[in-house]
Amino acid sequence: MALSLQAFHTFSLPSQCSQLCEITDLTQLQLLTFDSPFCILGEGSNTVFLSDYQGTVIKMATTGVVIVERDNDYLLEVAAGENWHQLVAYTLKKGMPGLENLALIPGTVGAAPVQNIGAYGVELAKFIEYVEYFDIATKQLIRLSCQQCEFGYRESIFKHQLKNKAVITCVALALPKLWQPELSYGPLQQLESVTAQTVFEQVIKTRNSKLPDPYILANAGSFFKNPIIENQLLSELLVAYPQLPHYYYDEHHHKVAAGWLIEQAGLKGYRIAGIEVHQQQALVLVNHGGSEGSDLIKMIQHIQQQIWQRYQISLQHEVRLMNNDTECHIGLGELA
Repeated sequence: MALSLQAFHTFSLPSQCSQLCEITDLTQLQLLTFDSPFCILGEGSNTVFLSDYQGTVIKMATTGVVIVERDNDYLLEVAAGENWHQLVAYTLKKGMPGLENLALIPGTVGAAPVQNIGAYGVELAKFIEYVEYFDIATKQLIRLSCQQCEFGYRESIFKHQLKNKAVITCVALALPKLWQPELSYGPLQQLESVTAQTVFEQVIKTRNSKLPDPYILANAGSFFKNPIIENQLLSELLVAYPQLPHYYYDEHHHKVAAGWLIEQAGLKGYRIAGIEVHQQQALVLVNHGGSEGSDLIKMIQHIQQQIWQRYQISLQHEVRLMNNDTECHIGLGELA
């Protein structure tokens, strides 16, 4: 029997799946056959189903947090189904700061390492001690160190070598007792009283002012990655666009703000069917309803084409897109 997926992904396009399996105990994973196709899902805040999914959606809903105090830090072993923002708030309440810059990022703890979530100058990889996953082939639990996870900007081994081979079950975070604030980004630079709590509150305030609540207005958060470009291109762009926000990435590259590029291209408020470039934050696409996956594809391609023509920058979507049986990637003028 087909089941609606509209309530299981925050972009809320009309779609269905053949089977939905909610995992509340890891022993359930042993019983699954993992016949292709299947899709691992947390809270669906970074996944969009473009069409009906001809397979099984496996929703991770395990819970639990174990805290181990060590000499120099706290080790948190967190089940995959825990809500990320609730974990951040919990750590501050317990006097274990460090994650405050990552407040209000939607989704589950298990989904967080897949794309190495990050915000306001901090990436999750900074705190990862290990990630535990269920190996689909051997049905064993395996732990990878932070280095073995091969983290990069919105990247990890789980998007590449371990894609469709692993189900993340636990994430272990090491929070140093010696707290050092990260205040390099935007509104955090103006904070008068710097504590983990004030950083936490400012991040929430800033995100709420820019990002619509997906449970009020359907969206999948930041839709596009901030492009990493060569220094030569950046130098050329700064002549024409001196206000372009840019951040050091490595000696040969800088990261530039995708939202700024989209806004300066005049795309705020641009609409195809019920899908719109958000009026307050151009990095976000919202779904007013009455839309299909094909409308979203047209919107993505239109934005990519405009950004390429204006800046010679290839914009990549950050959100995971699912078609009828697999994840897909939308590039300039094509669906791959």
